[in-house]
Amino acid sequence: MKLLFVSLGCDKNRVDTERMLGLILAEEWDEPVEFTDDEYEADVIVVNSCCFINDAKEESVNTILEMAERKKDGRAKAVIVTGCLAERYRDEIRREIPEVDAVLGTGSVAQIASAIRSACAGRFYQDFAALTGLPERSAGRVVTTGGHFAYLKIAEGCDKRCTYCIIPSIRGSYRSVPLPDLIAEAEELVAGGVKELILVAQETTLYGTDLYGEKSLHRLLDALNEIPGLFWIRILYCYPEEIYDGLLDAMLRNKKVCHYLDLPIQHANDTILKRMGRRTTRADLERIIAHIRERIPDITLRTTLICGFPGETEEMHEELMQFVNDMEFDRLGAFCYSPEEGTPAAEFADQVEESKKQEWQADVMELEEEIICGQNEALRGREFDVFIEGKVSGEDAYIGRTCRDAPEVDGYLFVRTGETLMTGDIARVRVTGAYEYDLIGDLIGEHECSRNGG
Repeated sequence: MKLLFVSLGCDKNRVDTERMLGLILAEEWDEPVEFTDDEYEADVIVVNSCCFINDAKEESVNTILEMAERKKDGRAKAVIVTGCLAERYRDEIRREIPEVDAVLGTGSVAQIASAIRSACAGRFYQDFAALTGLPERSAGRVVTTGGHFAYLKIAEGCDKRCTYCIIPSIRGSYRSVPLPDLIAEAEELVAGGVKELILVAQETTLYGTDLYGEKSLHRLLDALNEIPGLFWIRILYCYPEEIYDGLLDAMLRNKKVCHYLDLPIQHANDTILKRMGRRTTRADLERIIAHIRERIPDITLRTTLICGFPGETEEMHEELMQFVNDMEFDRLGAFCYSPEEGTPAAEFADQVEESKKQEWQADVMELEEEIICGQNEALRGREFDVFIEGKVSGEDAYIGRTCRDAPEVDGYLFVRTGETLMTGDIARVRVTGAYEYDLIGDLIGEHECSRNGG
């Protein structure tokens, strides 16, 4: 039996996919099971869907429809839909796409084997567990990121209730994973070859508040730092108002923790921030960012912004542009506001025209490109440890990432060398040039493979 998994959306969704792959391998089946990436040879197709914004929703729907065609033409026996879209539109999926044989909500990852068995037997299957518990962890995971880095999801759900976001209703309230469970999972991942762990959740900075009565991300960092063979620990999705000195202290004392923080601020105008349900003002953001940079001078700060939120004006957009110019974020992503049904913001009367959203988003990204180009030029001559991600086809060069770059969202450092490097190697590189968002560098001295971490 050949299975195809299509994982859409965020890295947190990817972890769910990897858990389902692990659960399938842990099961006993009547026939051998193998995974494929070819939809035309798959017997069972699982689409782990996303619906965070409209573009993601459209991608998920189009993918499900495309996979349904494989069942229509007799190639696939079953099509299964899991994830956020399944949780949110369970009835619509069954009604509008009859080719779908099973639907699993975000809390029902552990039921994937039952869904496959029922679907292959011709019985429709659905399961929507209450969004109160944590996923099954005993079966382990199948890492799909290439093996040298992996995402460690430290919590489920969210309590923030931003006016534009549907996540709390499809993922539930915030639930931290117990620290011993995370350490055990991290040790298993590192034993399997992972050298960079990337901590993710809807919000990482609140880790432990529900279990231990206080923010405990610093405790997790201390424990992860002790794992032999682990080289880097990276933290994503830190709400700025929840940054605390204990966290910054842990980043400073633990050598494996990258001096990198992702702070999703969304905007800088006080009126827009309030309408979004955010808990900061522009003055708060400026103070928090200044404090982080004072404590950790070499910190790399990444943020995300929403352009064209209901009620935004030209003046508010210009204020955001000035803020971006002043803050000089090292990494930044800007997105057009997407009205999501069921959220308060979707009902606001003063929606912004799509063309204006796109214009403002382009303004922000053009400004950020100028900022990053200037920052990259200033890095000429600097030396970095670089994770090798692959080879540039036809050239004596490799694709790498520094500690300043998260995978899949940030830039690369292209390493020029005639030596043979392997994906997952850690090389010492001197920066010699810059190109837009990326850097160029030369290998320093004779390369000594660093495949066993640090």
